[in-house]
Amino acid sequence: MALNPAIERLRANIQTVFLGNPKAVDFLLIGMLARGHVLIEDVPGVGKTVLAKALAKSIACDFSRIQLTPDMLPSDVLGVSIFNRETSQFEFRKGPVFANVVLADEINRTTPRTQSALLEAMSEEQVSIESHTYILKRPFMVVATQNPFEFEGTYHLPENQLDRFVIKVSVGYPPRAAEHKILTTQPGRSSLDSLKPVMSGDEVVELQDLVPHIRIDPAVVDYILDLVEATRSHEQLHLGISTRGALALTAAVQASAVMYGRDYVIPDDVKTLFIACCGHRVISKTYLGNGDADATVRILQSILDRVPAPK
Repeated sequence: MALNPAIERLRANIQTVFLGNPKAVDFLLIGMLARGHVLIEDVPGVGKTVLAKALAKSIACDFSRIQLTPDMLPSDVLGVSIFNRETSQFEFRKGPVFANVVLADEINRTTPRTQSALLEAMSEEQVSIESHTYILKRPFMVVATQNPFEFEGTYHLPENQLDRFVIKVSVGYPPRAAEHKILTTQPGRSSLDSLKPVMSGDEVVELQDLVPHIRIDPAVVDYILDLVEATRSHEQLHLGISTRGALALTAAVQASAVMYGRDYVIPDDVKTLFIACCGHRVISKTYLGNGDADATVRILQSILDRVPAPK
């Protein structure tokens, strides 16, 4: 299926340095088009940070990286007021969240208090500090990376924080041929520093503004609702998909249509994105009992196989 030419150029630029799973690149771009935020979760060393930095460097806009640690405070993310002796007034120094693309690296290594500092920015594209509200400039996107929760030194992301990510991406190990090329060329070191932008921030905003106007047939809306209701009534799920989750899935499938140069959604968009958009929004009883993180994916796949798609 042919890509939108601008998106194809952007994807090709990212793939010059990120040689891993191409689906991870597509999901990242869909999250961007949907004006959402993307959570990249996988074991250390598979290219999570390289993928996020490659996206940021491929767009001509402001980029900041927050290396989150247990001792970080909310002011380290949002900013702080500093007293100016010359003017005898406090001046607000903006933190790294005031950028177009924010890489929140290892987000689950910092405390829930600091994690929550990102909530308002991610939900409303604004930051409220000391009775002042600062509007964040578009495009605004948080790309967060995290290691699996069972790794030492990690905190659980609360459900309300997870719900702010439109898509959760798993990078996975690269194929052998790609890993061979990574070992011989080391693109994450040699090519990432010289990566040039191929799209402006204004172009990103123009593409994002197309998404709400993508036509979605009532039958496809009913299909989304059937899937959502199936998660809420499933006997093995402790928590089903919320209305916010259904909205995120809808925005993602519309963004997928923009990515592939269509002005309408097809059922395959929903099938492709259902687990990526909803897997982090539901909680399985098996997970609560013995920490089986893969149980959620298996349950959602069974729902996808059982619920009929519109023809």
